[in-house]
This record gives sequence, C-alpha cells and structure tokens, in this order.
Amino acid sequence: MIGVIKIMMNEPPIDKLAEKTGGNKYILSILASKRAKEIEATRREELATADKKAISIALQEIYDGKITYTGVQE
Repeated sequence: MIGVIKIMMNEPPIDKLAEKTGGNKYILSILASKRAKEIEATRREELATADKKAISIALQEIYDGKITYTGVQE
C-alpha cells in the first residue's frame, strides 16, 4: 500500500498567487522556488526559530507584492 501525504495551503490562496504571474502556475512555482532558496541562504538562523518554512515566506512575499514577475524580455 502506498501512503499519500496531503498538504493543504490555505494562505495565501493559490488562485490569487497565480494572478501575480499572469495566471501561470509554472512561473509561480519557479519564482517561489528561487526566492525560497535565497531566503534559506541568507536567513538560516531566523528560519531555525521560525514556525514558517522558506517556501511559505517566499509565497507570502509574492502575494504581498514584494517579489514581482515582469515577464520575459525578448
């Protein structure tokens, strides 16, 4: 039997987050991943005592407009 782990993210709402990247959830995941890596690299001590993970902080920053996506320039 294969176990399934279900993780629910309530805040910020995924649909509202996707709006920040023109509705593109793939771009949202890339943006959040890159920002989370930056947070992990620069704020290790803070994360050790925080009750939020780097990815949650990154998603909140995107939702709050602190991290933005402007599109690909050709």
